[in-house]
Amino acid sequence: MFKNVRNFLELIRFSHTVFALPFALLAAVLAWTQPDTDFRYRDLIGILLCMVFARSAAMAFNRLLDRDVDARNPRTASRHLPAGLLSIKAVTVFTILCGAAFFATTLLFLPKQLPVLLAVPVLLFLLGYSYAKRWTSFCHYWLSAALMMSPVAAWIAVRDEFAIAPSLLAGVIFFWVGGFDIIYACMDTDFDKEEKLYSIPSKFGIAAALRIAFVSHLLTIVTLFLFWSVADLGTVFLGGIVVLSLLLLYQHWVVRPNDLKRVNVAFFNVNAVVSFGILIVGCIDIWVRHSP
Repeated sequence: MFKNVRNFLELIRFSHTVFALPFALLAAVLAWTQPDTDFRYRDLIGILLCMVFARSAAMAFNRLLDRDVDARNPRTASRHLPAGLLSIKAVTVFTILCGAAFFATTLLFLPKQLPVLLAVPVLLFLLGYSYAKRWTSFCHYWLSAALMMSPVAAWIAVRDEFAIAPSLLAGVIFFWVGGFDIIYACMDTDFDKEEKLYSIPSKFGIAAALRIAFVSHLLTIVTLFLFWSVADLGTVFLGGIVVLSLLLLYQHWVVRPNDLKRVNVAFFNVNAVVSFGILIVGCIDIWVRHSP
């Protein structure tokens, strides 16, 4: 039993939840600081569960759709479906259950209406990412658009409305995730060309792709400072994002067109620190500014 649980967690790369969850939590914390907003534990639980179930459904669906492609790619041939560690039926059932659980969890936000009304369109958009690399080289930004919904959704879950501050935080995710996904895709450039799959590295080459990723991360930094200004955060957050911006640019120093050995370092280690770092400095800043 425990082995099956572990296989499912590895299938959906559960550890990668760290990329979007901290942004959702920061948006929720900001929403709770609004003068006419009450904190409810059910909202916090709902945000956490919705994030887990929605992402799990999307990742499992992606593995189902890509199982034949993964089997032909030496880098991904050991994944659970190509390797036979999990059956197609089991992963299909898992995907359906996670999708249903995501929708059911939005009921925790009642009497707010927007979370429930937006649940199905949001889930369909998340699942749609799995088809993106079959028709557009900018599939990386479909992924980032899927993840950028997390802070907006968290704000809506608490406030039942749209706002500029969480939208700018969503913009940070859009440029940030798009940039590091381009870097990650560089490892499959030759395979994508052979399989006629679309990606920025396979269309423009690795060197050009890394330049595009660099520009995307510069826009991440610009949007991050805009968020700091609009959200009326203080010097703690400002100092933190200066350090995190330098760390974000560091991955462009360790990954070169002729040396992709450290892509995994750039992909997971650096970006996990960036996401959690933004949450930590944001929460500290909010606590300092709102403490008596």
